[in-house]
Order: sequence, then C-alpha cells, then structure tokens
Amino acid sequence: MRPKRELTRVVRTPDGRAVLDPSGRLAGRGAYLCDDAACRAAAMKKGALSRALAIAIPDALRAELLGPVAPMMMKDEGGAGGQE
Repeated sequence: MRPKRELTRVVRTPDGRAVLDPSGRLAGRGAYLCDDAACRAAAMKKGALSRALAIAIPDALRAELLGPVAPMMMKDEGGAGGQE
C-alpha cells in the first residue's frame, strides 16, 4: 500500500462532476490513483476509476490524468460491458 502523498484523489462531487482533488478535502465520493503513469493507464483501461466513482470519466479529466498516453487510451476503456 502506498502513502496518500503518492496518490492522486479524484472525486465525484455531489452535483455529479468528476474532478481532481489535490487538497484531499472535497466533498463527494473519492477514489485514489497512484502517480505512476503505467498504473493510471491500467486503471483507465480496466475501467477501475469509472467503477469506483460510479460515473463515466470525462475525456478532459482522462487526458489530464493520463498525460501523453491519453490518445492511445481513449478508445480502449473496458468496464461495465462497455457501457461507460
């Protein structure tokens, strides 16, 4: 298990938006991703973040989380039977 300082928190706010939470204090359902690019890419590919937050991850947030690997990962997210 990694310390929280090595993780990035993503929150589904009460109004249904998915946003980064650098302070770790935003209200809403939160999920943590490791700061490693390969780890984030795997989470997106498997649909883990979408499942944890129970919403589809917006393309802008996906690009922000993935950085330079975003175009490669955009089309290949799995998850709930491809219904995201």
